[in-house]
Amino acid sequence: MRTLHTAPLLRRTPDGEPVPGQAVLVGGDRVEAVGPLAELSETYAGVRVRRWPGVLGPGLLHDGPLPAAPTPRERVYALLRTGVTAVLAEHLADPVLRAAVDRSDLLVLPAAVAPTLRPGGRADLAVHDANGACLVTVIAGRIAHRRA
Repeated sequence: MRTLHTAPLLRRTPDGEPVPGQAVLVGGDRVEAVGPLAELSETYAGVRVRRWPGVLGPGLLHDGPLPAAPTPRERVYALLRTGVTAVLAEHLADPVLRAAVDRSDLLVLPAAVAPTLRPGGRADLAVHDANGACLVTVIAGRIAHRRA
């Protein structure tokens, strides 16, 4: 199933300039297109549209140890609440923590790579409000966190 994700502003990279009127088309676990909302809406008429408040961009990379929490699952969820969709393998030596990360579908990377929204890339997205709080985290095309 395809979903068109849009927000008032879209960033293709975490440090990129936010642009209005853009959207990301997600099919399964992949980004199919990134571009003007009007154009994508016309090309993919009838597709489900999710309109988010804030700034839509790529999921974030967490490049340090996972936050402290009572359980490995809660450590992972602490990342999801901030828009993180990828972690570095070097911080996952504990097999129980690694299993929790794998169950969550967080991307495990051997080295830091700047996340970007691009066609063919994994559909890892995050929406942040004007204060930087994460509203939504999408991992491989599915919503993993949504602030109530």
